Amino acid sequence: MPYVEAGEGELLLFVHGSLCDYRYWQPQLAGLSRHYRCVAVSLTHYWPATDVDPGLPFGWSRHADELAEFIDRYGAGPAHVVGHSRGGCVAFHLARRHPELLRTLTLADPGGPLQISGRSSGDAVPETVNPLRAKAAQLIEGGNVDAGLQLFVDSVSRPGFWAMSTPAFRTMATDNAHTLVRQFGDPLPAYVPDEAAQLRCPVLLIDGEKSPDLFRRTVAALQAWLPDARRETVRGASHGMNLAHPSAFNRYVDEFIRAVNKLN
Repeated sequence: MPYVEAGEGELLLFVHGSLCDYRYWQPQLAGLSRHYRCVAVSLTHYWPATDVDPGLPFGWSRHADELAEFIDRYGAGPAHVVGHSRGGCVAFHLARRHPELLRTLTLADPGGPLQISGRSSGDAVPETVNPLRAKAAQLIEGGNVDAGLQLFVDSVSRPGFWAMSTPAFRTMATDNAHTLVRQFGDPLPAYVPDEAAQLRCPVLLIDGEKSPDLFRRTVAALQAWLPDARRETVRGASHGMNLAHPSAFNRYVDEFIRAVNKLN
């Protein structure tokens, strides 16, 4: 996988979410590389890839296994892993499957539905989500990329976010617009207590004060299922809290890792 790195010390690995790539974590590499060996990856199919084999499967499960192979080959693990949004779900399952590769796990507004008792995991997604995703995919496939991205990005952050976003973010999202249709065909699995109980490393949960309810509900559920987990909320921020308030986000990650290291 393509990656960028900065700094020296313990490996701190960043996993991006939808429409993003390793560029998403620039404020974290800039701020945390003073203390850690910061590495941000671009998962398969995401920029800067332009010639990915169209037959190569796209999926959260495959991405989780790719990360395990990356950490193993990189040779500096076990790692402190930070995952955001869809990347949070990928990191969650990486930690479940490969506990020996993680020292800590940070989940920032992790994507994916919650399992609701008596209902299928697909039913756990709000009723408005799937039609919205279908419309966004239709717009993108029809060549109206900007409108499709606006519809999707505003839905996972807040209305008007796309219009107010920086040129750098809009460029990154546009570069990765082709992944969105593939992603909609690969729904994330629901979080369930039994799988959360399989996590063996210390966990930090971060949400934005203004993040959509579906993310905050997931963080609250994981906090209840993981009584030893630490939770922090980035005040005044929505889903992209690491970009909106990078100093607060970086401080929470740094303090968490330092506290874990002190105990060990």
